Amino acid sequence: MELLRLLEKDGRMPVKMIAKLLDVTEEDVEKMMSDLEKRKVIVGYSGIVDWTKVDSPEGITAMIDVKVQPKRGVGFDEVAERIYRFKEVKALYLMSGTYDLSVVIEGATMSEVGQFVSEKLSTLESVLSTTTHFQLKKYKHDGVVFDDGDEDHRIVVSP
Repeated sequence: MELLRLLEKDGRMPVKMIAKLLDVTEEDVEKMMSDLEKRKVIVGYSGIVDWTKVDSPEGITAMIDVKVQPKRGVGFDEVAERIYRFKEVKALYLMSGTYDLSVVIEGATMSEVGQFVSEKLSTLESVLSTTTHFQLKKYKHDGVVFDDGDEDHRIVVSP
């Protein structure tokens, strides 16, 4: 558990440092990590990017609340699988409350997001209704605060 918490906080933490913090050998850490990856406990490593500091089209992130009619015998799983297979979908959660599913998608424009909702998501047989929320500003993500300091550290990315 301690290893997982360390990696979740910093996936790039050197094995040597992890071994020291856990008071085990580097070989033990590598073996544990390999085992956790094989068992799909660790499913990937990612970086958190503040896209506002990159001179590149940011795109649009939308959260879509979806009300569905679950199917007998499979519940929400069947419709969830159909939804998460769309390339636009970055995350999908089963929720409690008024809506059943929360879908996070990314698109180039609001129009593209709208097209996804109207042509792909809303047309699914089990989908009863949707409500779309557009992300306007990111303050904190995965425990990382996005600082809007005075200094501009933009990186120019060529198309």
